[in-house]
Amino acid sequence: MSVRSYFIFFLGAVLFLSSCSTKKKVLSSNTHSSNGGVLTDASSARGKTFSGSRLDNYADLLNVSTKKLNPHLYSFIDDWMGIPHRMGGQTKSGVDCSGFVNLLYIEVYKGNLPRTSRDMEGIVKRKKVDKLEEGDLVFFSFGRNGIDHVGVYLHNNKFVHVSTRKGVIISDLSDSWYAKTFVDAGSPNI
Repeated sequence: MSVRSYFIFFLGAVLFLSSCSTKKKVLSSNTHSSNGGVLTDASSARGKTFSGSRLDNYADLLNVSTKKLNPHLYSFIDDWMGIPHRMGGQTKSGVDCSGFVNLLYIEVYKGNLPRTSRDMEGIVKRKKVDKLEEGDLVFFSFGRNGIDHVGVYLHNNKFVHVSTRKGVIISDLSDSWYAKTFVDAGSPNI
C-alpha cells in the first residue's frame, strides 16, 4: 500500500469513528406511517398499535397528554421520521445524529448548536435523567472515543435520534443498549 492509500484509509477510519454510530442490534419496530408516522424501537412500545392523530400517537407513545407536547417539535420529528442515517448528512436523503439535532434546534428552538455530538456535550448545563425536559440533549458513547452520539429527550425516558440502521427513530433510555451507553444529558446553553 502506498502512503496515499494509508492516508485515505486513516482519514476514513477517523471520520467513521468520530461520527454518530451504533453497533446496536435493532429491536422490533412499530410503524404507522399512513396516519401517525411513529417509528420506535422502544421496548415499552413493542406490539403497540398507534391509530389516532399524529400528535395523539406521540402522546400515546410517550404516555403524556397532548397538552404537554410542543406541536412544532413533533411536526418536525414526524417530517423526518425514518429518514436514513448518512454520516455527515443534513438532508432528507440522509442525516447523522448531530446533523439531525442541529436541524431540529434551528427549526424548533431557533438556536444554533455545534456540529458534532462531542462539541454539543461541551455546551450543556448538566442534568440528571429524572430532571430532563422535552428538548434536552442526551449523549452516548459506543466506544472508547468519548461522546459519539446525541439525541433529543422527549418524555418518560424516550428520545428521538438517528439510528444507523433505522434512521430517525424514537428510542428509550431504559432499554439495555442505551442504558449502558448513556453518558450525559442536559440543556444546551444557546
